[in-house]
Parts: sequence; C-alpha cells; structure tokens
Amino acid sequence: MPAREPAHLPPRPAWDIGLLPALIACLAAPAFFVLRVPWLGWLLLAVALVGAWWRESARTPAPVDARSLQGGADAPRRPHLLRDLSLIAVGLMIVSVMDLKAELDNLAMLRFTVVLGGAVVVPYVLSRFVYRDRAIGFPWRGGGRWSRFQWGWLVLVLALGWLILPFYFITSGVYLNWPVVDTPDLIARLFVGVGAVGIWDELFFICTCFALLRRHFPFWQANILQTIVFVSFLWELGYQAWGPFLTVPFALLQGYIFVKTRSLAYVVTVHLLFDAVVFLVLVHAHNPGVLDGLFLV
Repeated sequence: MPAREPAHLPPRPAWDIGLLPALIACLAAPAFFVLRVPWLGWLLLAVALVGAWWRESARTPAPVDARSLQGGADAPRRPHLLRDLSLIAVGLMIVSVMDLKAELDNLAMLRFTVVLGGAVVVPYVLSRFVYRDRAIGFPWRGGGRWSRFQWGWLVLVLALGWLILPFYFITSGVYLNWPVVDTPDLIARLFVGVGAVGIWDELFFICTCFALLRRHFPFWQANILQTIVFVSFLWELGYQAWGPFLTVPFALLQGYIFVKTRSLAYVVTVHLLFDAVVFLVLVHAHNPGVLDGLFLV
C-alpha cells in the first residue's frame, strides 16, 4: 500500500458516516468532467470538506501514542479524513482549470504537462511537508518479482485490447474526439501524449485518490470511489458513447491489481500496454489503409 497506515489503528468499519463526504467529493469529478459545470464541482467539494470537518469533530479522540508525546514528526497518527479529502479536492480543482480535449500542438502539450503534473505534485507536497503524514507514495516495485499470472495478465490485456478497442473506437465514432494524426510528427506526438496521460492516470487516480481513500474505507468502497473520479476524467478526455462499459471495469481492476501487487510499475505497465493498442487504433482509424490487416475492424 502506498499510504502508511499506522499499525495501532483499529480495523476500518464496514460502514462509516465519513463515506458520505468522501462520495460527495468524488462526485465533483463528474460535475467537472462530464457535466462540465465548474460551480457544481466547487460546491460539492466545499460540502464534502465541511462534512469531513464535522465527521472529524464528532469523532472519539484517538488514544495518545507514546511516540507522539516525544514530538516525533513521523509519529503514527490516525488518518485525518478532512486532510485527505482536501488533497483529493486540490488535485481535482487543478485538473478542472483545463479543457481536457486532446490536442497535439506545443502549447496544448505544455498545458497538459503543467496542469496534470501539478495535480500530482501539489497534493504530494502538501501531504509530505505541510500535513507531515506521508499519505501519498509511489511504490515502484513494492510487490517484488512478477508472478506467472501477472505476466499472463499482460498478454491477456493486449489480446482484449486488440479485440475490443478497434470495435469501440471505430463503430462509435469516438476516435473523432482525438485529433487527426496523418504525419510522422503528429503520430509521434500522439504516442507520447497517450503514454504520458496513461502514466499520470495511475499516479493520480491510484497512488493519490485511491491511496488516500484506502486509509479510511474498506477496499471495495475506496475502489468504487476512485473509479468515479477515474472514469469521469476519461469521459472528458474522449472515452464517451459506451466507453464507461470499458473504463469502469478497467478502473476497478487497476485498483484491485495495485492492492494485490503493491507495484506501481506493474499497474503502469498494464495501462501502457492498453494505451499502446489505443494509439494504434487511433492511427488506424484516422489513416485507413495504413495498418490494414492489424485489426478486425
């Protein structure tokens, strides 16, 4: 797990009233990225933070830990819902300042780099240096060597992508949500952009949002909550029409895989393999005849 959960904490209850403000905070994502109503997203985040503050103020104080009495900055503490939701809120608000329409010019790529990078860096810095709880981490090889099953899953991801993605992008017409790539320069830019956004997805949705939510809620609740945010972002990015039938299972599986493997390297590899097929499908769709024979559609 990327978040360091203090060993002295009691097991998380199956249901907690804190789930309500967490859900409201995550619902800000469809307000920002699906409905595209910024004021509604800001309102939902404000309500969520007030609810988290109320939850923390009504909470029974945790027993004082001996190490905390010694003034240690890294002494174990019970996770603070208001702080953790504020980190998610900051990330969402940073992303929401930018139109997520896929573009490949220099200014657009710089804008994506600065805004999406800020949505990962700012919550991390706040957690590490302001809140001093190290709630966000990036365990690159936390799970050790990959098993045969993990290698087999990578092959299956490629096979499923090859079967499903061309049919989805071409028959639904959503490939038109991405710019035409008909020159080597544009194709190279698309390759870089698709891969970079795929890596960012795992840094923000899994290592930040999911990790923060896991500090307070059981796995399945935290996974559903992060999926709301993940899928909403992908919707504005271009995965529309019946795209959620693909992106919802994908987001849920990425959360599950991360918990099982504890490896950012592995979930990034899964995502990049999937995105490699997305890249080839977009090139194929915008340039009929160039990749004939590679896909069934």
